[in-house]
Amino acid sequence: MNFPYKLLLVASGGGAGSMLRFLVHEAARRWLHEGFPLGTLIVNIVGCLCIGSLGAVMAGPGGLREDWRLLLMVGLLGGFTTFSAFGLETIELWRASRFGLAAGYVMATNVLCLAATALGFAIMRRFVVASMG
Repeated sequence: MNFPYKLLLVASGGGAGSMLRFLVHEAARRWLHEGFPLGTLIVNIVGCLCIGSLGAVMAGPGGLREDWRLLLMVGLLGGFTTFSAFGLETIELWRASRFGLAAGYVMATNVLCLAATALGFAIMRRFVVASMG
């Protein structure tokens, strides 16, 4: 697979992931209005669930073809997940003296995203990878 093709896969996935992130963020903002960065939290949990699922497929027999890995994991999920936004939103909460909310956000993001990654890995390992081997 040549390098320009790899870049095209990553860029295509990244563009789609960024648009999905924006849509989730806007929907959460309309639902909750302001105060807690729910959209970013949802995106990070869903992104972790998805990357855990794809990680299990890659670890199984047959794995995941390199072009799919570039499109989905590097591109789509790279554009979709928002840990840089998570960092900024946490600092903004802290600077606004909303220390409890900032700490809760950090804890919720880390615990729920790690759990979602493990869940995605376990589900795919159980139902998809097992049927492949």
